[in-house]
Amino acid sequence: MTEPLRNILQIKISLVGAKPPIWRRLLVTSSTDLSKLHDIIQITMGWADTHLHQFIVNESRYGVPDPDWNDGTIPENGIRIGSLLKMPKDQIIYEYDFGDGWEHKLELEEILPFTSKAIIPACTAGKNSCPPEDVGGIWGYYDFLEAYKDNQHPEHENMKEWIGGYFDPTEFDLDEVNQV
Repeated sequence: MTEPLRNILQIKISLVGAKPPIWRRLLVTSSTDLSKLHDIIQITMGWADTHLHQFIVNESRYGVPDPDWNDGTIPENGIRIGSLLKMPKDQIIYEYDFGDGWEHKLELEEILPFTSKAIIPACTAGKNSCPPEDVGGIWGYYDFLEAYKDNQHPEHENMKEWIGGYFDPTEFDLDEVNQV
């Protein structure tokens, strides 16, 4: 028996180190290449796609190689997610913004049969808001939240102004994510 050309992969994306957890559940086809998956993650998590990224699988790094510096990055175009996540519980790391070092664990939860009626890609669940861009990684995010939530904190007004006035760390709108 031969493998189908594509399946639907149910993947849970968790922001490493986030407490309370920040996560999303995605449905993508196994034929989705990493460059497209990068776009899907950006939208689903709520990032602005203003920084470099890479996928890390064991010792291999997939991304957009710098033509002026050979660091061993494998071009992500054409690399199908189904070739990396093959069995439930398989995991890879997606790193976004090398300065802030946002690491996301992508874990294959389930392999579903492909159906042409499925709306793919889709986000089916999630919890909590994505941290703001350029906040300084997970520890900077915690510092931001501390100052933002405490009216007496010396940085409260600066953080409120920096974020544009309003930020709810518990907010997640599934319908809004899937409209993009």
